[in-house]
Order: sequence, then structure tokens, then C-alpha cells
Amino acid sequence: MKRIILFALTNFAVVTVLFVTWNIISAVFGIRVQGGFGGIAVMAVIFGFAGSIISLLMSKWMAKRSMGVEIIENPRTAQERWLVETVRRQAEKSGIGMPEVGIFHSPDPNAFATGANRNSALVAVSTGLLEHMNADEVEAVLGHEIGHVANGDMVTQALLQGVVNTFVIFFARVIGMLVDNLFRGNNGNGSPGFGYYIGSIVAEILLGFLATMIVMWFSRYREFKADIAGADLAGRQKMIAALQRLQRVHDPKDLPGEFAAFGISGGGGLGKLFMTHPPLEERIAALQSGQ
Repeated sequence: MKRIILFALTNFAVVTVLFVTWNIISAVFGIRVQGGFGGIAVMAVIFGFAGSIISLLMSKWMAKRSMGVEIIENPRTAQERWLVETVRRQAEKSGIGMPEVGIFHSPDPNAFATGANRNSALVAVSTGLLEHMNADEVEAVLGHEIGHVANGDMVTQALLQGVVNTFVIFFARVIGMLVDNLFRGNNGNGSPGFGYYIGSIVAEILLGFLATMIVMWFSRYREFKADIAGADLAGRQKMIAALQRLQRVHDPKDLPGEFAAFGISGGGGLGKLFMTHPPLEERIAALQSGQ
């Protein structure tokens, strides 16, 4: 219920901000367009949130298929039994429902959590993680992922992505109308011209980079919180040891697509502003300082 209320309030806040902004821009620049504020705002909200919400709802299904996650339904080995029982214990301590537990084949040490509901999530670890880390370190990694679930990070990330998508779509159209007005002056007939489409496309690309920076900043912020959760569930020294182990692994690979933000480690794209995860040394330092 709290998540539904948060979603509704977020949509209301976004539409309110867009409405106020639209009226200010219309008054200052005299912009008029067919459909007015209502048409642009509704389109921006629908397209802005649709993709992120659909991805959230399909996240477990996509993870199982794209990552080849094998769900542990009936543990066949001592290691699988230990994984399930460790996740069960951590989930109970965190006050969430028991997630599905799975393993995916990858030589690189990594893990991720996903799911639209904190009481029906998925926690998966790679075969590389199980090979490179000892039991204490794996326990800390599992605690980190359970922290993502307990903190509701998947839902929050989807909401944030929807908000920034909405603003990108809305302001790209507003900028497109400004460019169109500059080119056509008062000769327009109310229909968008060539300047509108060029301006909208360029603005959407540039604003998209800014939106990505915002989402990546939040992703890095969440990693510190998940590290604290892992330290609380498994022990601070175990969490530090797990991160130090990752430091010693050469060239760890990112998880694909939307799962990168919920892994235990990750790299950068175009520098730190586009990284899903903070540098490992910063995460270790934060834990060692007790933050």
C-alpha cells in the first residue's frame, strides 16, 4: 500500500510541477500548441513511466531468461542448501518475504537482486562468485542484495527513472516549440514545424544524458546503503572482506542492462558520473569509517 501511495504522490507531484512550468513558459514566451499542457503532460507521464514500470514488473522474468538464472527449488548440494538457508535467515531478519534464490553461470564474481515486490523478489549469484569467495564473503554479498530488496530499491529506482523520463520528454517538447517559434516567428499556423522536431530530438538527447547522470547518482547512493545492510546482516568485517576480494579480481564484468544497478560490483561508462557503483575503495573506506 505504501508503494502505491508513493507512486500516486509521485505522479501528482510531477504533473503539478509540469503544469506550473508550462504556464510560466507560456506566459513568458507566448507559446501555444495544439493539445496544450494537458496533451503534452499526459503524453510525457504515460511514456515516461510506462517503460520503467513495465521493466519493473517483468524484471524477474527477464532476469531468469536473459541471465539464465537457475532457481534453487529443491537444493541438490550442501552449497545450494546453505545459500537458501542464508537468504532465508537474512530475509526474516530484514522483515521481508523469502526471495527466490538462483545461480547463473558466469566466470565473473557478481550477484544481483530484482523484483517488483519486496516480498517476492529474486536473489541470484554467479558461479564465479561462489568460486572466488569464501562462505563469509558470499554471506556478506547476499546480505548486500537482501539490503537492496528490504530498502525497496527496485521500486524507488523505477519511480526515479519514470520521473526523469517524464521531465526529459516534457522539456524536450517545450524546447522544440521554442526553437520552432524562433524559426517561424508569428507565421505559424499552430501545427509544429521542422524546427520543433529537430529541437525536440536534440533536446531529448542532451536531457537524456543529464537524466542518466541523476539516475546513476542515485544508484551509487543506494550501494552505500546496501553495503551497510550487508554489514548489519553478515558482519562489517565480512562485508569489507567481500569488497576487498572484488578488488583483487581482475577486470570484473558488469551485469547487462537494467540489472547492473543491482549487482554487487560495477564499472563506469563515461566516467564516474555514469557509474552504477561507487569505486570499491570508497565503499570500503565508508564501511571502515563506520558510515
